[in-house]
Amino acid sequence: MKRPAYLLWLAACAGLQTLPAQEPKPEPAAAGGHVFAWPFMDWKEMKPRGGTTKGSEVTLLQGSKDAWRKLQEPGLSKLEQDRRAILAMSGSYRVSFDFTETLGLAENFKPTRPYFSWGTENVTVLEDRSEFISLQHSLVMYFKNDKGETEGPHVMKHWRQDWTWQDPELQVYQGDLTWKKTPTANPQGRWSQAVFQVDDSPRYEVAGAWTHDGGLSTWRSDDCPRPLPRREFTIRKDYNVLEGTQEISITPNGWVHVQNNRKVQVDKDGTRHTRGKELGVDRYEEITAPDLATGFNAYWAKTNGYWKNVRDTWTTILKEKDTFSMKDTYDGKQLFMIHFDHAGKLEQGEDAGDNLKHAQETIANFLNP
Repeated sequence: MKRPAYLLWLAACAGLQTLPAQEPKPEPAAAGGHVFAWPFMDWKEMKPRGGTTKGSEVTLLQGSKDAWRKLQEPGLSKLEQDRRAILAMSGSYRVSFDFTETLGLAENFKPTRPYFSWGTENVTVLEDRSEFISLQHSLVMYFKNDKGETEGPHVMKHWRQDWTWQDPELQVYQGDLTWKKTPTANPQGRWSQAVFQVDDSPRYEVAGAWTHDGGLSTWRSDDCPRPLPRREFTIRKDYNVLEGTQEISITPNGWVHVQNNRKVQVDKDGTRHTRGKELGVDRYEEITAPDLATGFNAYWAKTNGYWKNVRDTWTTILKEKDTFSMKDTYDGKQLFMIHFDHAGKLEQGEDAGDNLKHAQETIANFLNP
């Protein structure tokens, strides 16, 4: 029986490695173990949490991407440099997600184990207008079964990032699954990055500026609050808002996303309690094999109409509402489960009914009055 897409996605987010898990290596002697940022802790206590699912071998791109070479062309305007840097994020990647706590404010603080997972991800340009670019991320995963045979590709729509030049207002996360439309501070010459969940509901939006200096193109964000990521809310209950700044830098073979985050409990009366900080590095390295684009394109050809209905529904909501809040579950399910189940029927060629009606009614069920 085919596994529901959302179960595969949950497994991936839990840290199951969708690239080939390295064969176990002999553990180093305790005296030789070293933990980044915590050099005097017992390395065994800080073994990264994650999974061991094995996937197909990958082939990394040799040399540089064409998008990188285009970014280095002389005589580009600042706006065109920015645009090319954003577009350079598209491609097929081996992606690694690496996070470690750097400090805590509790007495006798002991850090949680670092988080590490990796996967294969396709990033496709959905829209490219002069001052707006939309990039769709999708996990395209190949697994090894018990017989060592490769199964896949399994395609799961992942997050999306929309970039807007000189955006006049942002959807700012307030905590408690609530977002508020807020004027952008100093939008001149800067881009907003709006990040959406796997179900296309808003996650966070923040403004920042691209700089291009000596071959290094980097976008640096303002400080930004956002909901907890799945890697955290499944194990942490002592805070409810992740705040911090982000940097995205383009490399010859991909890009690197660095996060410097604070973990904050924000009470309903606005009282704030900072629990600690973490550092995160997400690394996107271009691959030439396995073929991710073909798997994504096949999935998208069958489901894109529905996902466009979902995006358009949210566009209307964000345009009309100054503030909105969401329910975590409806009828015992999370929003992404219902969307993924519907898209899964379309992927299998089933008649799933009126796509637009399903998108609108599903989202409405998750909005608080």
